[in-house]
Amino acid sequence: MAHPPLMPKATAVWLVENTALSFEQVAEFCKLHPLEVKAIADGDAAQGIKGLDPILTGQLTREEIEKGVADPEYRLKILDPKVRLPEAARKKGPRYTPVSRRQDRPNAILWLVRNHPELKDSQIMRLVGTTKSTIQAIRERTHWNAANLQPLDPVTLGLCSQIDLDLEVHRAAKEKPVDVEAQGATLLPASETTAVRHQPEPEAKKPSEELNVDAVFAKLKQIGGKGE
Repeated sequence: MAHPPLMPKATAVWLVENTALSFEQVAEFCKLHPLEVKAIADGDAAQGIKGLDPILTGQLTREEIEKGVADPEYRLKILDPKVRLPEAARKKGPRYTPVSRRQDRPNAILWLVRNHPELKDSQIMRLVGTTKSTIQAIRERTHWNAANLQPLDPVTLGLCSQIDLDLEVHRAAKEKPVDVEAQGATLLPASETTAVRHQPEPEAKKPSEELNVDAVFAKLKQIGGKGE
């Protein structure tokens, strides 16, 4: 996949003003939408942006532009840059949260605190892009809007992905395994429940415990022998 040119909008402004390329050709080369290129041509977008000549920057040749002008179906090919700039390293820190989603962060924090108490504050900060003081306030119910907070899944809110959440939970489980006794009663393994239990054999009665028939009849005669 071809990489976009340097300063795509400025390059698009120059191509629209100085060439007869179609909007689709300029959009394809600059990695923009054709409607955005049309807005640039109409003066509705990129106002105040000075055009950047892609020929001077070594991204296009005049022959390549002439090919595109002659054939509207032709797609311009960008030249390989002589010097490749290293990709900017991603800064470590809290995740960026769009402005429209920032009001949902306290609800997401409350959900994480209740459903995954094993998570550290630093992990919650990475997931929803919040601060440690906000997490502490929600834990202690001292948040200014604590009475109206409702636990909501951060994945459903779009604050983080399910993969990121599972990864942080897995890390927390490795660092702090849950105590078996704290989990409550669990089912016995099948090897124990299906094992055949041997019933103890009844003990034989001693001779002194056997019934003495003669003694019983003698006792009955003493109690009610007249009726007989």
